[in-house]
Amino acid sequence: MSSPTEHPSSSQKSAQDKPAQNALEAAGIDPAAMGQPLHSDFDNGRWFPTWRPYKGDLDRDPVGINEYLPPSKSVLLGVQHTFAMFGATVLAPLLMGFDPNLAILMSGICTVMFFMITGGRMPSYLGSSFAFIGPVIAVTAYAGAGFNDNLSVALGGIMACGIVYALIGLLVMKTGTGWIERLMPPIVTGAIVMIIGLNLAPVTIQGVSANQFDAWMATLTVLLISGVAVFTRGMLRRLLLLVGLILSYVAYFVMTNVLGFGTAIDFSGVAAASWFGLPTIHAPSFEMSAIILIAPVAFILVAENLGHFKAVEGMTKARVTPYMGRAFFADGLATTFSAGFGGTGVTTYAENIGVMAVTKVYSTTIFVVAGLVAILLGLSPKFGAIIQTIPAALLGGASIVVFGLIAIAGAKIWIDNHIDFSKNSNLIIAAVTVIMGTGNFSLHLGGFDLGGIGTATLAAIVLNVLFNKGSDKNADTSAAAK
Repeated sequence: MSSPTEHPSSSQKSAQDKPAQNALEAAGIDPAAMGQPLHSDFDNGRWFPTWRPYKGDLDRDPVGINEYLPPSKSVLLGVQHTFAMFGATVLAPLLMGFDPNLAILMSGICTVMFFMITGGRMPSYLGSSFAFIGPVIAVTAYAGAGFNDNLSVALGGIMACGIVYALIGLLVMKTGTGWIERLMPPIVTGAIVMIIGLNLAPVTIQGVSANQFDAWMATLTVLLISGVAVFTRGMLRRLLLLVGLILSYVAYFVMTNVLGFGTAIDFSGVAAASWFGLPTIHAPSFEMSAIILIAPVAFILVAENLGHFKAVEGMTKARVTPYMGRAFFADGLATTFSAGFGGTGVTTYAENIGVMAVTKVYSTTIFVVAGLVAILLGLSPKFGAIIQTIPAALLGGASIVVFGLIAIAGAKIWIDNHIDFSKNSNLIIAAVTVIMGTGNFSLHLGGFDLGGIGTATLAAIVLNVLFNKGSDKNADTSAAAK
């Protein structure tokens, strides 16, 4: 078997890819409709791809979705992904009055579920979704502090949302992704990916601007992570987020606990926490008013995750779009499962996509490791307490890097698909979507708040239908002429 850096001749490649092409056609997937080159290991017609050990150079070659690294490197990269998701996965339940330790546990279980259901073909981490915050607060009248006394009602609504989302996934698996592709071509998905990063920017900046000390520590975190990304090589470069956070944590500890500047890190919670303990399980209750308000979040998750999957496809150059139905179904099922035990709704995490964008490690086995680490954290109040000692300024600094990388990934989708910005239609679609999403412009449909990302996504789809109608047909005609 040739290594990832070897390139077979055209005749050899055609012979290797023919069985995969036949398998895809038998499965009802049109290989010609896929945007990426056929890969016999990935598009093998089986539930899981053909796994291969990574044989490239970490300084130069990306790690493919179906490649795996040695256990020691996999563990380190998995821990890094756990760090990347931790801030948002903990913050979302706190804002809704959920148990953050249970949310961590559920995120780990759901990530492993996602890997199994998608056949290890979609590198993603499932963490707490922020799309549920507004509807949950509206349904439960949560005051914003402490435990949510009406949690069970919210859980019922989130379970209903997960079921709707899973049904959408089954529909996509049955009918194919063509209709979604027509609704959301690269000009739309690139804009959606970009606003996912930009929409979170104001909250991130506000979180590290409470005082000048935090602002400087966040800046130091950005510089340390960036320095690791630019000036190191090999495995150390791939661990830029983890290494950068550790270095900034040590610097913060010295500045506060030793020298007395800023707010010192409080380790009392770590000392008091037990090494092992099961989080408290909460049962859902079903009320129609809550279901009506929360279930439509499924459509926001579809739009959000479509952007994530397009970003993944652009980065990996692998055919993940044909497996989008599996991913929607897996995310919906995972959301239903999580809420059934008292956890938050889950979604694929832009933070972890940002990590992939800079590390170039796309192996889905890394996310299994990350999920297992999260499960251990969820089952250990001691480890959870240690992670929660990470100052908000450091998490904010890391978020600046990660969310920025997500925004750039949206621009990369435009570049990779050669979007023609000499066309006024493309200019308007991109301009309106980016400003709406960045400014968090939000529309309400009845009692349902679309949110900034949801509103901008809807605007992008509508504008594309109005202004680019027939462009796919014209593109097909042009391609045929060539």
